[in-house]
Amino acid sequence: MELYNKIMRMFWLVFAIGTFAIVTVMGFKNGFDRWVHFYVLSFIAFGMFLFKTWMMRRMAKHLEYLASQKDQDESVGK
Repeated sequence: MELYNKIMRMFWLVFAIGTFAIVTVMGFKNGFDRWVHFYVLSFIAFGMFLFKTWMMRRMAKHLEYLASQKDQDESVGK
């Protein structure tokens, strides 16, 4: 699951950078009045990257907490 999360985090970052670059190039070619609203896709993808990063850190902290709780329970039970 950790590999999947890392791949998806990088996917959202690449998608955000890619859409930003494509929209910027097309804006210069065809005019920004036609392409400016597509920047929303880039911002949403970057937001997903940040959200995925935050959730991965949160899950790592939670797993550490569960491991410490398990260690405490085992030491009390002995």
